[in-house]
Amino acid sequence: MVVAHRLPVDDSVAPDGACEWRRSPGGLVSALHPILRQSPATWVGWAGQTGPARHVPDLDGVHMHSVPLSTEDIAEHYEGFANATLWPLYHDAVEQPVYHRRWWEAYQRINQRYAEAAADLAEPGATVWVQDYHLQLVPGILRELRPDLTIGFFMHVPFPPPELFMQLPRRAELLRGMLGADLIGFQRAQAAHNFAQLAVKVLGLQASDRRIAIGDRIVRVGAFPVSIDTADMASLAASRGVVDRARQLRADLGEPKHVILSVDRMDYTKGIEQRLKAYSELLDSGQVKVRDTVMVQVAVPSRERVEQYKALRERVEREVGRINGEYGRVGEPAIHYLNQPFDRAELAALYRVADIMAVTPLRDGMNLVAKEYVASRVDDTGALVLSEFAGAAAEFTQAYLCNPHDLDGLKAVLMHATRAAPDDVEERMRAMRAHLRAHDIRAWARAYLTALDRTGVLATRLTQA
Repeated sequence: MVVAHRLPVDDSVAPDGACEWRRSPGGLVSALHPILRQSPATWVGWAGQTGPARHVPDLDGVHMHSVPLSTEDIAEHYEGFANATLWPLYHDAVEQPVYHRRWWEAYQRINQRYAEAAADLAEPGATVWVQDYHLQLVPGILRELRPDLTIGFFMHVPFPPPELFMQLPRRAELLRGMLGADLIGFQRAQAAHNFAQLAVKVLGLQASDRRIAIGDRIVRVGAFPVSIDTADMASLAASRGVVDRARQLRADLGEPKHVILSVDRMDYTKGIEQRLKAYSELLDSGQVKVRDTVMVQVAVPSRERVEQYKALRERVEREVGRINGEYGRVGEPAIHYLNQPFDRAELAALYRVADIMAVTPLRDGMNLVAKEYVASRVDDTGALVLSEFAGAAAEFTQAYLCNPHDLDGLKAVLMHATRAAPDDVEERMRAMRAHLRAHDIRAWARAYLTALDRTGVLATRLTQA
């Protein structure tokens, strides 16, 4: 059983007026859904609309159980404590975290609701895998309700150093909630180290980077970098429809020498403003010319009711307008800006078009866009410009790495990538693709689930080809 804030589906209206449910985009869904199809499984989460719990049909053999959330729940739990308190703090306080006591009360209430749903649905001795920062209290509650369960927890976002986490008014409760799990997984070893330090500092427990003792019970901790279905992404990118679409997109862009692509959620952690500033300065200095180089910025709408995100979108769109006004020509904008969601096939076509992929978050747990780009470059071409502060940088050491806070350094890396010799680009991409093939979504799940269930039975069943 997977317990996550959202179900892996979105609803839409079919031509005949009926409601259709489809697999939704997003990193968590991309990571987990291909695995769960291998064995009978249940996914517990919110269906995306406030009000009573909605009936959601099974999808690809995965049973969907909807948890009801009200408008107040979303405002105080999701937009409030999860994304205005925890999210900025966990991303190095890029924006100032906001603390409200009523948000904490909502966070407790919603975590209790998810835990009770899982406890009611889980068969005796089942394995329950709780996902991410929205539900950090669920493992602890679930252990009290159902001590027979095997409970895993995985943190998809960064986990902050002690000096930042210590700011949280409810720091001890959050740590105890996570420690209800048998295994706590993080994206990077440093995050596991941070957590172990806090278990000692805040709770007075005996802890190492791999094991934390709570009385007679041992909670295991480790780094398990999440990945994608590499073969599936490569197959999609090589499909006839995607190849033809990529050819058309390049023609629509005017057949430039270089296409620089960025695909982000509209989020202040993604470094969009810094990237636009760096590109503007390259245009101003003449190092980049509009006719020769095209930048495509996809900014998928995100958390649009949160004030910080509204303000970010306004700033980004104002800057795009300024750059296009100063440097664009009739029929030749300097930046093609798209604030809309894209399906997987359209993204794969964009990945094929991009000579340079700029993935430059200020802080990111992993960043699966970087991995999707690498998987899509089936001819071993394409340059990945990657932030040192994305989790993917620990794996893709052959990328053109940069510090997105350093605008001059970012500009230099972008220019290095555009001017690199084809042999250098190919050698780097080939190495990254080889790593990604060996460390795909099944390898991630196998590593985590083997650590969670040491018999190996669960991992074998869920990660078979």
